[in-house]
Amino acid sequence: MRARTTRLAGIALAAGLGLASLAACGSSDNSSSNSGSTSGAAAGGGKKIALLLPESKTTRYETFDKPYFEEALKAACPDCTLIYSNANQDAAKQQQQAESALTQGANVLVLDPVDGKAAASVVASAKSSNVPVIAYDRFIEGANFYVSFDNAAVGKLQATTLVDVMKKNGKTSGDIVMINGSPTDPNAADFKAGAHSVIDSSGFKVAAEYDTPDWSPDKAQSWMEGQISAVKANLTGVYAANDGTAGGAIAALKGGGVNPLPPVTGQDAELAAIQRILVGDQAMTVYKPIKPEAEAAAKAAVALANGQTPEKTTDFKGVPATILDPIAVVKDNVKDTVVKDGIYQVSEICTGEVAAACTEAGIS
Repeated sequence: MRARTTRLAGIALAAGLGLASLAACGSSDNSSSNSGSTSGAAAGGGKKIALLLPESKTTRYETFDKPYFEEALKAACPDCTLIYSNANQDAAKQQQQAESALTQGANVLVLDPVDGKAAASVVASAKSSNVPVIAYDRFIEGANFYVSFDNAAVGKLQATTLVDVMKKNGKTSGDIVMINGSPTDPNAADFKAGAHSVIDSSGFKVAAEYDTPDWSPDKAQSWMEGQISAVKANLTGVYAANDGTAGGAIAALKGGGVNPLPPVTGQDAELAAIQRILVGDQAMTVYKPIKPEAEAAAKAAVALANGQTPEKTTDFKGVPATILDPIAVVKDNVKDTVVKDGIYQVSEICTGEVAAACTEAGIS
């Protein structure tokens, strides 16, 4: 699903209103990236901001993060140049993209790392060139600034909602399987810790647990398929760390004849997940409003490029940070969250078998 032109126009307007007070950068030249794309105003000596995203399997990055950041940067600094790359889940490729951005004269790197630990070398390289690094969405040791959500709170929110749904279903004990995120993603460890802080004292038992390489839905599905015979009899819930792994788990459960489906969590408010929630296949997702996250990162990037100190809300592990709050989305509040915020149009959500569920949920 691609972001709509009309949606991007709204983003640009909102970004312009929210960031208009920022000092404008000088004009810049158009240069090209061997590993991504470059956009900016014509001739001059303006600042160059590199946005380096980790992968495209998760739909949010190309559909939301990139266009939101691009429009916010354009509104804040019309003469800045954006150097953009997506690493497609390859840490070595991301390092090459970062080096390419530095070679092109990037004044700031906004980096969402494939591998948080490996990204430390990117930070070191950038600092040797006096280029600040903003850790975007995923934490990086030594970064100059960090913009993300409270990741432990995300895990707690997922697990609390899962436990509440299981109890609403009349369950006070039983087995949970946990499908965590990628072991190379520092956020995944926080999601996992936050979830365990709720589940471990809930009365439910973690019967099996898996850290999903590369956040791959296929790998999550394959692992879940291998667990069904052992856990099927007493399975009461599935903790899935994001919507991709949730989709893999649900496909495995359906293929394995698990009926009714146990409640399954998720994260990222992907379109397919919202549809699964409405029809009852998925219990919840976590909506992390990406627009304010991208705008905060753009605002911080422009400040750093101009030698200024970005506004922060807190310190995170010693790094100045803007930390935003996540929101649990269940069937009852789809209309008041992702629909209200214009993330998806009703016509996108309410297709085929989902149409009747939309009507039931008051979405029209």
